[in-house]
Amino acid sequence: MATTSHRAAPEHTHPEDVSVQTALAALADPVRLSLVRELASSTEWSHSCGSFDVPVRKAALSHHFAVLRSAGLVEQRDEGPRRVNRLRRAEFDARFPGLLELVLRDDPAV
Repeated sequence: MATTSHRAAPEHTHPEDVSVQTALAALADPVRLSLVRELASSTEWSHSCGSFDVPVRKAALSHHFAVLRSAGLVEQRDEGPRRVNRLRRAEFDARFPGLLELVLRDDPAV
């Protein structure tokens, strides 16, 4: 149920158009990794941008989501006043098989 919003729709990069360097850089940041981990463990489209427990302000959070969209990791859509998110796991896994599985592991030494 998408509605007209006063803000521009987010731009998305398809994982096929992302280099491995861009993907790794996006996942290297602890805040972005936290966002990806939370999305990976939740239902698609169930998290609005403001629902994440991260230690950054709204402007910084918007930047982190822009980086994740540019890396092909996250898709966003507006639902009324909320912007909701989903991890593009299938698409990203097709481009970089096993990469998300590695970074989402509980044991980072593996």
